[in-house]
Amino acid sequence: MLLCKFAPTFTPSTRHLCSTLTNTAAELSRNRMKLLYPTSLKLDVKSLEGFATSLHPYDVKAPIPDDLTDAEILVTWTNSPENLKDAAKRLTKLRWIQSLAAGPNDVLAAGFPKDVVVTTGSGLHDRTVAEHTLGLLLTAARRFDQMREFQLQRKWPGHLGGPQPDRPKDRFTTLRDARVLIWGYGNIAKTLAPHLMAWGASVTGVARSAGVRDGVEVYAEDKLAELLPRTDALVMILPGSESTRDALDAERLRLLPRHAWVVNVGRGTSVDEEALADALERGEIGGAALDVFKTEPLPESSRLWGAPNCIVSPHAAGGRPQDAEALIAYNLRRFLAGQELKNVV
Repeated sequence: MLLCKFAPTFTPSTRHLCSTLTNTAAELSRNRMKLLYPTSLKLDVKSLEGFATSLHPYDVKAPIPDDLTDAEILVTWTNSPENLKDAAKRLTKLRWIQSLAAGPNDVLAAGFPKDVVVTTGSGLHDRTVAEHTLGLLLTAARRFDQMREFQLQRKWPGHLGGPQPDRPKDRFTTLRDARVLIWGYGNIAKTLAPHLMAWGASVTGVARSAGVRDGVEVYAEDKLAELLPRTDALVMILPGSESTRDALDAERLRLLPRHAWVVNVGRGTSVDEEALADALERGEIGGAALDVFKTEPLPESSRLWGAPNCIVSPHAAGGRPQDAEALIAYNLRRFLAGQELKNVV
């Protein structure tokens, strides 16, 4: 009886208000902007909660589920071409795509409407690509690749050990005093350069515009003819576009010293692979360490597999976006506020 006596009394108007509030909350929940995130990598989804969005996982290799085709935000990573084409056709309310790749060529080729904003994962791969590049340069200088080849043959590579000349002018054997030219001087280059300089290398950059970036002299591309002949190691970190297609061609390869190495961790389309194979087979350059190719996987018919002093790396420099959640959250906050996003294409 006491419970009945002190229980709250709901008048018709009170019950109507409660019902209205419940329906409004449900409506707000239904109307929250949908964000689709890929299951192709492990994301800390909880760090993305609290925004006026609902979060939905999706399979990057399968068509978008029917109940998610009204999504307005799409996060992509290693999506198949079929998945992206399906999304471009069926996500009719889509307003923004956050790619976690440094270069979103796959997204741009899928056919999304031009009014859909695309942002890249630039910055998420700086450390991993810089680390891999450093490894390729050290392998080229210290010839770890040859040591492994001799090991498999159970032979002692005496020419690689014992007393050696210190910093010979006709070979790339150390980073100390090496003249490293980085072509494509963006975030990855800025991450890599301090490590090279810590080992004593002299670092110069090439980009679309000249200037000094974090203490490194960066020249415009019209200075390449002057810079290439003074290069011990050419590191290429160019983006993939028509303007960079075959940027390193036969003519520019001929400008490099015979001992110079080419390291490519940017895009495979930036190198004329036939011209590079010619240069390697003729001994016109010291070698090449390549992480990217025009066709991937690299076809068995490619001459690069057997070219002298050519190291093939299976597009392994990136592939692991770091701190992706922070970038998604930063851009999501700005997107909901109607502000300019980071890394807009």
